[in-house]
Amino acid sequence: MTAPTSLALAGFIAWTLLLLVLMEILRARLVLSGRVASDRIVPDNANLSPFMQRLARAHLNCIEGLAVFGGLLVVALLTGHAGVTDPLAFWLLAARLLQSGVHLVSTSVVAINVRFSAFAVQMAIGVYWAARLLLDLA
Repeated sequence: MTAPTSLALAGFIAWTLLLLVLMEILRARLVLSGRVASDRIVPDNANLSPFMQRLARAHLNCIEGLAVFGGLLVVALLTGHAGVTDPLAFWLLAARLLQSGVHLVSTSVVAINVRFSAFAVQMAIGVYWAARLLLDLA
């Protein structure tokens, strides 16, 4: 059986890639249909629909999180300390999926609070992992 840490890392990467592919499919459709010129596509989708703007932001949030949380997962795997990350690895991935999913569907105050709560869970897990890994590796 594959360790939860490995699966969570692969899931995080796959989710980030899925958001990127979705964004590029939608951008390509806009360009190919003639609704937007290819040289008018901007990284944050600021000149596109609100959904496209949220999609760009959700993808960027994943990229930002992958460096930190994915980095901790990689450190745990490379140093043989996946026992530190395994118990909460799927919780981290679930919180990331929730944060991105809510980001895509709503900008209501409730949705923003849910998104922040999901991010807070990720931060708490990350701080715990960083502390444990630093202590275990010292």
